[in-house]
Amino acid sequence: MSKARGRIRVAFLVFYFEAWDALAEIYRQMLESEDFEPIVVTIPRKLTGDADFGNEEAVSDFFTNLEIEHVRLDFEDSYRGLAELKRLAPDYLFLNYPWQKNYQPAYKIESLIAFTRVCYVPYFSLPLVNEPGIRGVAPHLFRQTTHRLAHLLFLQDRSVRDAFEHTERGAHHAHFTGTPKVDSLIEKMSNTHPYWPLGNESKRFKVLWAPHHSFGEAWLNFGVFDSMHEQMLEFARLHHDIEFVLRPHPYMFGTLVAQGYMSAEALATWRANWDALPNTATDEHSEYAALMLAADLMFTDGISFIAEYPLVTKRPAIYWEKAGHWEFNPLGELAAATTVRVHDFHEFEQAIQQAIEWGLPSRKTEIEQLFSAAVPYPGQSAERILAILRSDARDLL
Repeated sequence: MSKARGRIRVAFLVFYFEAWDALAEIYRQMLESEDFEPIVVTIPRKLTGDADFGNEEAVSDFFTNLEIEHVRLDFEDSYRGLAELKRLAPDYLFLNYPWQKNYQPAYKIESLIAFTRVCYVPYFSLPLVNEPGIRGVAPHLFRQTTHRLAHLLFLQDRSVRDAFEHTERGAHHAHFTGTPKVDSLIEKMSNTHPYWPLGNESKRFKVLWAPHHSFGEAWLNFGVFDSMHEQMLEFARLHHDIEFVLRPHPYMFGTLVAQGYMSAEALATWRANWDALPNTATDEHSEYAALMLAADLMFTDGISFIAEYPLVTKRPAIYWEKAGHWEFNPLGELAAATTVRVHDFHEFEQAIQQAIEWGLPSRKTEIEQLFSAAVPYPGQSAERILAILRSDARDLL
């Protein structure tokens, strides 16, 4: 594929399409610019619970549904895909996912930096927790191989950017730009039509249930699905005046089985019973903004949603706070303060009843404080990233 004269060719290497909104506005602005030639490239993936790499078709279908042209590298032998990627000859390559274990061998960053300049934009909206025993910025936010080898990093938190100052490489490649993900969600809320899998026209109270995938102290420890899913099923069965749409973290079902929290058979039975109820559904693929717009409230056990939901809707979420979760950092504390916290199923039931009868407290002040801290350049993150790229690419043109 020959390059357009004078344009900067940028490949977006994607398997974690669930977090495409971290890159989507960057891609859109590049499409509209005479300076860039963006290309989306889809590859197989291996998420928690997957036996092997695969499922590239789902990644491709996601972009097809968005009417985004893309190059498919659906090869079992990833080195064949790497050869095709090299033929595209990108000047830059964007990643939205840092953990190298989820990439096929040929797409690990050591191979990519041999022929292109790798840029990383975090897939999550905001860093909200500290690691146990660690004071300050969690090492997984700035000491992974992706962080060490990427040509440019575009970060959503000033403290994370500052942490690079104390690394061997320094912080010259790390830029505090804010996150396109939050900008994208906020923008979508103004131009997206509400979508509810059980029907937008329903007059019943609508709850969007968004459980996390972390169930043990070794990693985050926010998830409570494993301990309360049967209660939730019974609650939905007894409350036909409420509709529940389950939107699990993409890793959650795989984690439950792979880490032994539920057997595959028990999970399949629960899901069948859940989906069989007239007032419940499971949605793993719709846009979050459309679901948030349609719902009367969000119920979650964390992490990103306790920040994203109030930022884009200006409303509090009901947050089931699990004992023993990794401690919040200062930004995480601001996010948690916007929520209505519950700690067991009885408190959850009370919060739902209050929401139906009286509405939840506004948390206006807390949401404004979170917005000030979490959205430093409202609506400008992608624009700032493109400006940095243009400056960096001067030696290429």
